[in-house]
Amino acid sequence: MAAPEHPTTSATPPSPPTPPSSPGRGTAPGRGAGTAGAAAAFMAPFFLLFGLVTLAPIGYAAWLSLFREERSGLGFGGARQVFSGIGNYTEALSDPLFLASFRHVAVYCLLYIPVMVGGALVLALLLDSALARARRFFQIAFYLPHAVPGLIAAMIWLYLYTPGLSPVLDVLDSAGITWNFFGRDEALLSVVNISAWQWTGYNMIIFFAGLQAVPRETLEAATMDGAGAVRTAFQVKVPSIRPTLVLTVLFTCVGAVQLFDAPQLLQLRATEMGESWSPTMYVFSAAFKGHDYGLAAASALLLALVAGAASYVVTKQGNRWRSA
Repeated sequence: MAAPEHPTTSATPPSPPTPPSSPGRGTAPGRGAGTAGAAAAFMAPFFLLFGLVTLAPIGYAAWLSLFREERSGLGFGGARQVFSGIGNYTEALSDPLFLASFRHVAVYCLLYIPVMVGGALVLALLLDSALARARRFFQIAFYLPHAVPGLIAAMIWLYLYTPGLSPVLDVLDSAGITWNFFGRDEALLSVVNISAWQWTGYNMIIFFAGLQAVPRETLEAATMDGAGAVRTAFQVKVPSIRPTLVLTVLFTCVGAVQLFDAPQLLQLRATEMGESWSPTMYVFSAAFKGHDYGLAAASALLLALVAGAASYVVTKQGNRWRSA
């Protein structure tokens, strides 16, 4: 008896269910706008403070530099502001005291930067050497002068420069050495000494941190090639921290142009320095002693231009040195 025939059926598997679409799919433009809004909200406080403490004062100084005050009669009448255009700028550029202040700072940089940067680099190399002991102690000891505020540091050294009070001068006198820290030529060296004392340890820490990042394999390879400690230091370690050196010189140049605390306090005893020894002292004297705010604003903007130009030159030369 024949078996009953069954109809053939298709073996095609059922299609998987379609997953539900998430609410965020297909809305990339909206999500991008939300991300941009969040980024703008986080950046807004920075730009607000930057505008209030940087751009607004610069703009106000630029506006103030275009005016000067005039008084009617014999000076008993009220003062009124008169538009002078670039008159304040030409007055500052033609003032011998303003030009001399930049010469003073230029000579100061020629003496201070090699002494401070060279001293900080040598100290960092000594601390990074294999023979160094008690590294942490010496790091703290060398850094402590930088923890002293600039005005306090100038007051300390003013005491150490004063005859009859200074133990340093007593030691020099006992050795038969006569030195006047407030002399016309010696005052510049006194300012250099104060700045170097305060900033050498700070930059030594920066250089030491850069030296710690030099690969130990590179130093071991130099030692295996027969390089001694001095040769390894100046031919392997120093070239490895070139970017750090360039950045330090850049910040030092910008800071040197703004030199104020040490010479301002030192000129109280070294009267031959004058009240306009540095550009910032000239601006301070014009604003708060001469009450010529237009001239002070113009001088401050010219000083900012010089600082910017110095930064550009140092950066360009540093980039060439790094790529050499």
